[in-house]
Amino acid sequence: MLNLIGHNYIGGKRRASGSIQHKSVDATTGEALPYVFIQATPEEVDAAAVAAAAAYPIYRNLSAARRAEFLDAIANEIDALGDDFVALVTQETALPAGRIQGERGRTSGQMRLFAKVLRRGDFYGARIDQALPDRQPMPRPDIRQYQIGVGPVAVFGASNFPLAFSTAGGDTASALAAGCPVVFKAHSGHMATAECVANAIIRAAEKTGMPQGVFNMIFGSGVGEALVKHPAIQGVGFTGSLKGGRALCDLAAARPQPIPVFAEMSSVNPVLVLPGALSARGATVAKELAASVVLGSGQFCTNPGLVLGIRSAEFTAFIAQLGESIAAQPTQTMLNAGALKSYAAGVAQLHGHSKIKHLAGGEQSGKQSVAQLFSADVSMLLEGDHLLQEEVFGPTTVVVEVADQAELTRALHSMHGQLTATLIAERDDLETFAELLSLLEIKAGRVLLNGYPTGVEVCDAMVHGGPYPATSDARGTSVGSLAINRFLRPVCYQNYPDDFLPEALQNANPLGIQRLVDGVPSREILN
Repeated sequence: MLNLIGHNYIGGKRRASGSIQHKSVDATTGEALPYVFIQATPEEVDAAAVAAAAAYPIYRNLSAARRAEFLDAIANEIDALGDDFVALVTQETALPAGRIQGERGRTSGQMRLFAKVLRRGDFYGARIDQALPDRQPMPRPDIRQYQIGVGPVAVFGASNFPLAFSTAGGDTASALAAGCPVVFKAHSGHMATAECVANAIIRAAEKTGMPQGVFNMIFGSGVGEALVKHPAIQGVGFTGSLKGGRALCDLAAARPQPIPVFAEMSSVNPVLVLPGALSARGATVAKELAASVVLGSGQFCTNPGLVLGIRSAEFTAFIAQLGESIAAQPTQTMLNAGALKSYAAGVAQLHGHSKIKHLAGGEQSGKQSVAQLFSADVSMLLEGDHLLQEEVFGPTTVVVEVADQAELTRALHSMHGQLTATLIAERDDLETFAELLSLLEIKAGRVLLNGYPTGVEVCDAMVHGGPYPATSDARGTSVGSLAINRFLRPVCYQNYPDDFLPEALQNANPLGIQRLVDGVPSREILN
């Protein structure tokens, strides 16, 4: 058994003065694991935020190279977590060992990606407009701009990714890269996992000489409200439900000093199966799509929850093939009892609607999820029925048949914002339905062609975000190097002596970064 004590992490120390206890649970059996976690008291929540605030001026003024060393050290510590750690995560989440091992690699890979971002320096966004003293009718002063971290950031862990969207996940990695200390709220579904990863972060902080309070973690239910309201917190990262995300956004907006919340909340990720693709490979698409729907028991924010196609004999055959594939899927254990209960409620809602027909899947019973396929009348989209746009978090999808291209366009116009939208198409389809791309660009953060959305590559170009309600702020992403921008803000310096400027803006360019100088990208030393 791992040596876990269940205490909060505050300013480099472990604290547990509260009396409320929470136990970690085996996701498969429902039995309590031998680990107890002490809920943070209001005083401890305050202390965690204050510790992050005290660390901020020290941490943000460290060189980018020093922060990169810290992120690399975190990655190394995460990679070093052994088989006993993997076994623990599988117990808490019911996810298979292979999935956890892969997610561990993704988590450490995110840290290393942001370390690279820090070393190359483009995150500074450095811009220099040199003085024009002889300009008429008025001279121009010397004006320079770069970006700094906004301050301490509160991060809420996700239920479905115990590593990659949790303690050391993308929000934590990007905030730390930006120069922002983190107060992390551990998810109740995998508290033991969170403690193991937090230990890895603290070891990395100690090895690289980071200030105490650069990373803090609190346990408990109901502590998030006090954290978001705390005046030291300057930004929030959240992955979870629409209800939870909206609650945080409302709390943050109601503060005396409102702060941004970057929340990933809800998406049905429509898949459009176009006629040419159906004729060429309809049976193959049906099998591949079914596999995407049930992957990880459908517990992905990018799960394809809505499938649209134009009425035809080929589309009818495709629906039948999709139903056969869905019906053949084995039952799966979900992350926890709460996830299963929520899934069953979502399926019941679909069953209970007069314009929705059940096509495939057994009755939902027992402790495992059963994959389901439904069809719905297109009028539900056209008339603004919200049920088809509400995410069912589990292995279920809904097929909608439209009359023609014009009705498909109208149906898409009626949809809310999405994380992803997918076209299954041949080249002729792309020409015939050329206007769809510009429409999907408005509706989604990532537009896929002949792929499936349940797979998010961690790279510079990735966007994992989208218009509301997919996220609370469509200008950002929670995956990929652009995620750092959420926790940065620009600062402008006017007429400052060169030796008083941040290194990124000095004439000698000691960091060697590319900057926008008088509107031209340049790495040159200025006179």
